[in-house]
Amino acid sequence: MFEKVKEIIVDTIGCNADDVKLESRLEEDLSMDSLDAVQVNMNIEEQLGITIPDEMLTELKSVKDIVEYLENNGQ
Repeated sequence: MFEKVKEIIVDTIGCNADDVKLESRLEEDLSMDSLDAVQVNMNIEEQLGITIPDEMLTELKSVKDIVEYLENNGQ
């Protein structure tokens, strides 16, 4: 799941793949803003078929948070 999330983040926000690690913080390390987060979420939904509710987006602070949410809430 991590590799797929990493690919989606890199493709969506155009960051360096080497910067995306499980411990990477979305805002501080990857410079993601709220618009980026919405775009990443839309791409996750499109590619993985899992929707992260908008109210959850603000609680996900790291790549690990996203991966764990998807693993725990996937269909």
